[in-house]
Amino acid sequence: MNKHWPAENKSTEMYLLRYIIYFTLSFFIVFGNAQAKTIVVKSGAKPQSLKEAIAMAQNGDTIVVQKGIYASHNTVVNKSLTILGKNRPVLDAQFKDEVLTVTASNVKIEGFLLRNSKTGDLRDYAGLRIFGASNVHVNDNILENNFFGIYISDSHRVSVTNNKVTGNNNRRQAGNGIQAWKSDHITITGNQVTAHRDGIYFEFVQNSHIKDNSSEKNLRYGLHFMFSNDNSYIHNQFKNNQAGVAVMYSKRIKMQYNQFNENWGSSIYGLLLKEILDSQIAHNTFYKNTSAIFMESCNRNKIYSNSFSNNGLALRVLSNCQDNNFTLNNFKGNTFDVTTNGDLLENHFAHNYWDKYEGYDLNKDGIGDVPFRPVSLYAQIMERIPQSVILMRSFIVNLLDKVERSIPSITPLSVKDDSPQMKPWKI
Repeated sequence: MNKHWPAENKSTEMYLLRYIIYFTLSFFIVFGNAQAKTIVVKSGAKPQSLKEAIAMAQNGDTIVVQKGIYASHNTVVNKSLTILGKNRPVLDAQFKDEVLTVTASNVKIEGFLLRNSKTGDLRDYAGLRIFGASNVHVNDNILENNFFGIYISDSHRVSVTNNKVTGNNNRRQAGNGIQAWKSDHITITGNQVTAHRDGIYFEFVQNSHIKDNSSEKNLRYGLHFMFSNDNSYIHNQFKNNQAGVAVMYSKRIKMQYNQFNENWGSSIYGLLLKEILDSQIAHNTFYKNTSAIFMESCNRNKIYSNSFSNNGLALRVLSNCQDNNFTLNNFKGNTFDVTTNGDLLENHFAHNYWDKYEGYDLNKDGIGDVPFRPVSLYAQIMERIPQSVILMRSFIVNLLDKVERSIPSITPLSVKDDSPQMKPWKI
């Protein structure tokens, strides 16, 4: 450009340059969209299968599969495609292989019934496998009678939304409903999972979120975390699972607004925490569990604003747990509120509501004037002699507990709430 041109000429040149750039970009966008096509799969016409349609397709195309039943013996999606089922077509592996495997990025799978994957001891066959891919969306599908439902591995930015995943309810032939391994930025939202081994399973998964799911009547855990940091699970319901929920060997986990209900039986927990660090357990409901929360080797966690009601045992905190804070929780109708196998010197209880508290509040500030010791003598006896359960609710047990609260000798002195609430919190 000539630096001696008048200012109006420079302005005109800039306008023309912007127009050329805009026109060029628009041309490529329109031209690119014009090249993308829609391929329809329909019984009795070409293509007759999803596998044939994928072979014909180019990156960016859409495949629409019409209603019908289609054999799918590990159909591989190796291109960036949108694959839509119309009127819920069925992709059936006929127990011969997996149903679908996605290996390409930028893929969407929506509207299918995927069923009858193969089972095996040496390979984790799945209804839908996502391997080494990114930006994959799996929405509004039904998965039935598969070994594993949805299996995500070595992948990034995958969303699994509003799917119904039902296993075969066979303890020897059941894999996990939704499994993620060695992946990050995974979002599991609005799904229903039942009759699998673990409903949802994470291992070596980072920066991911599990929200608004229902995981019920699974053969082991409703949710299982292992070695997975910086994740959250929020607003989920875990009900009637054989062993409740387990979160293990992980850091910085947010567990909020979940329901842990009716996980009942020998050695069953609403929430099992093992070697969990720097995490938050807040605004959850624990109702009718054998043990609401079991904690082993857990440090620097905040457990606050939870409701513990009608559980056999609300909190079982082992003595190898340190620097955990239990505040603003409600304990109502539990057989035992807290038990431990030692002394919880480095853990803190404050401002909780305990329905077993029999203290007074002379200054009417809503806080009890004497501390509450939530570990009962009988709970400590049961820790050491499980057979003593036969004495539960007997007169002698109640008498011993009252004497122990007045003159503590066996229960750990460090486990006390110096500021018990006189009324329950609104949670």
